[in-house]
Amino acid sequence: FEKNLEEVLHTDTVFTNVSRGQVAKAADLKSVFKTDDNEKICIEILEKGEFQLSEKERQSQLNAKFTETASNISIMCINPATERPYPVSIIEQAMKDAHISIKPNKSAKQQALEVIKVLKESIPIERVKMKIKVSMSLADAKKCKDSIRKLFVNVESESNEDQFEIVSKAPSPCRSY
Repeated sequence: FEKNLEEVLHTDTVFTNVSRGQVAKAADLKSVFKTDDNEKICIEILEKGEFQLSEKERQSQLNAKFTETASNISIMCINPATERPYPVSIIEQAMKDAHISIKPNKSAKQQALEVIKVLKESIPIERVKMKIKVSMSLADAKKCKDSIRKLFVNVESESNEDQFEIVSKAPSPCRSY
């Protein structure tokens, strides 16, 4: 935290409404802050006060969150027809077409998961499937091979040579059983 107020503030004057230029009355400052020292009041405001963003800054943060959400979707999903990820620009356009509004206080990843459900109504989109490989000794496999096999829908390969191995694709994120 910067202690040199000249580096942080344009003025140490305390306003009740800065856009109208209304300066706070000394009596009001004394009753609220228990002092009339503007420097101490400014330090307390900086330490405990709420930071207000301009409309331009708020819009910039919202645009960045929108792009981050679209980027997360691009990473998490594919076009099922091509089995390739969508470019971020296509996801952004689909989000705009679906009139999706981003919440500034929610994480982009959490919002991406919610937006995917909405986008499924307008574009062909699927979650990427993870490739999973399970390996174990043949002795261990005798005990649980059938149970493991039931967890996978599409088994890509299975081997019982030196050790038991099974490879499959599972929806992301993989559920634990």
